[in-house]
Amino acid sequence: MASEHKTGAGPLAGLRLIEMGTLLAGPFCGQLMGDFGAEVIKIEPPGQGDPMREWGREKAHGMSLWWPVVGRNKKSVTVNLRVKEGQEIVRQLVSKADFLLENFRPGTLERWNLSFDELQKINPRLIMIRVSGFGQTGPYAGRAGFGAVGEAMGGLRYVCGDPSTPPSRMGISIGDSLAATFACIGALSALHYREKTGQGQIVDSAIYEAVLNMMESLVTEYDKTGYIRERTGAILPNVAPSNVYPTRDGGMILIAANQDTVFGRLAEAMGRPELGKDERYATHTARGARQTELDELIADWTRTIDAPALEQLMDKFGIPSGKIYRTPEMLEDAHFKARQAIVTTMHPKFGELRMQNVAPKLSSTPGGIRLPAPELGEHTDEILRSLLDFDPAKLAALHAQGVI
Repeated sequence: MASEHKTGAGPLAGLRLIEMGTLLAGPFCGQLMGDFGAEVIKIEPPGQGDPMREWGREKAHGMSLWWPVVGRNKKSVTVNLRVKEGQEIVRQLVSKADFLLENFRPGTLERWNLSFDELQKINPRLIMIRVSGFGQTGPYAGRAGFGAVGEAMGGLRYVCGDPSTPPSRMGISIGDSLAATFACIGALSALHYREKTGQGQIVDSAIYEAVLNMMESLVTEYDKTGYIRERTGAILPNVAPSNVYPTRDGGMILIAANQDTVFGRLAEAMGRPELGKDERYATHTARGARQTELDELIADWTRTIDAPALEQLMDKFGIPSGKIYRTPEMLEDAHFKARQAIVTTMHPKFGELRMQNVAPKLSSTPGGIRLPAPELGEHTDEILRSLLDFDPAKLAALHAQGVI
């Protein structure tokens, strides 16, 4: 069975995932599964590969610095999915896999004769993970749907940014990553069900729904009161104090003291304990009604203290706070170092390469970065030889025909 082979450390060791798809919405799910030990075999078009191999604003040696992250812990096999010989290779791989992950436009696999119904005949235990803009059903299913569109229609874009400007985007591809994360949750849920029943199923993760699920009480507020959340910049309306405040040395620190008892401690730290009992600020509702006034009062105080001293003072009084970090600050932070939140990996072309570590941390079966992102087709012959018993003559013929 597919679940019997071993792939190294991690709680998902012994599971095999075939990753078909490109960019981020699908491959980030593959990264998460690989980080926790699954063997991830990434199918890519011969001579072309995943566009993520080229994406990213900054490059080194002419190569993407995004690909080493999303491609880690994966093996690359090149297969032309548009020809029947390539489709047959996928069917054979599926027979030995636990998961098939794809993020093509709905209907693509069906056109390639790789529908779930067909593949389940080969492997009834197969869990097919499908990530798309709008899901596999409904009137929008066939639409092209990038993460940005899902962020817009899922409600995130409208509430991001300053109220004086049009809706903003986040500085990362959050819609794609959320859909991939929900896909991973769905896959592991389906795996648990399969362990009880032996039956696989489809995991249908839509980008707009993943975003929608992060929108807190936005729908319910409108449903019951007609309230529509608007852009509010650096704050959440009526949640105070919780903002970024300036320091004397030109720094910025986020202070979140919006709970009654925490605000009382902040008032003590400010040397103004009476504020914690002042009816204008003593309750959550009262502080929310005077949010701007309270933020100005706190900012006037933080401007008199350097950032390191202010951070120490917040810690002393048990007030949640943190400096606004960029990567340089992350790399120097003692806590990041102690927990190895960022690790140094070895890459065959870049040498030492730092990137975020696997999260979350598991006490007994932690994940890890076992393999660097592969070269295009690096594992084609190895996988087809070891898993499918292809002999050298067959491999040579498939190469010559452009199938692999």
